[in-house]
Amino acid sequence: MSLANKIALVTGAGTGIGQGIALGLAHAGAQVAVNYFVEPERAEETVRQIHEVGGQAFSVQADVSQADQVFDMVGRVTEHFGGIDILVNNAAQQPNLGLLEYDEQTYDRVMNTNCMGYWLTMQAVLPTMRARGKGRVVNISSVHGKRPTDFDVVYAMSKGGVKMLTREAAIELARYHITVNMIEPGAVAVGPKSGNSRPIVPPEARSEHRLRTRSKFPLGRVGRPEDIANVVSFLASDQSEFITGASIRADGGSMLL
Repeated sequence: MSLANKIALVTGAGTGIGQGIALGLAHAGAQVAVNYFVEPERAEETVRQIHEVGGQAFSVQADVSQADQVFDMVGRVTEHFGGIDILVNNAAQQPNLGLLEYDEQTYDRVMNTNCMGYWLTMQAVLPTMRARGKGRVVNISSVHGKRPTDFDVVYAMSKGGVKMLTREAAIELARYHITVNMIEPGAVAVGPKSGNSRPIVPPEARSEHRLRTRSKFPLGRVGRPEDIANVVSFLASDQSEFITGASIRADGGSMLL
């Protein structure tokens, strides 16, 4: 799959899955705008790795929960590269708090980033995609939007919202030849997280957790960022033009158990 001459914006691309997606799109030939909110050095590391393989990229700061920042970001990307063909909504908050541990401020931060941020960024890129006559939107959701889990009820709520945003937008934007699809990753090894997220598994339980994890994944391992990047690259390509409103689960088969 070649994404040569395509321009991509990936939100939350300084670390983890977002960084893997940005690198994967660049390897396929796309020019990549690497969005970050905090920690510019991580975004610059993503840019450096893209440049190292001969790709084109630059970093762009924005809090995706703030409309003025989102529209300014899209404007800067459009000015820098000349447009946007591919939007990957990935930036998310996952504090891993229990139901009674959430307060209103934390609830708003998670929902405004994970749901409203996706909606705002889609609104912002729509004019440039319509002008180009087509576009690809890929929303990164989670298996936690499909089934209950034993941690972070609000995060799961937000990912359920992404599912319906994807489906409704796919119908509305089809007339413009813009496809909107969603990927539902399972557990993905992303290394240390930025921000204030609490570890899902405390350090003292990690050895036992690794043993249980292997038994939960029919393919024998958790995901890697490049696993998600490979699916994004396909959905961003011309080969996927007849796929819209779809949800692709990338979880090593864990939902089957």
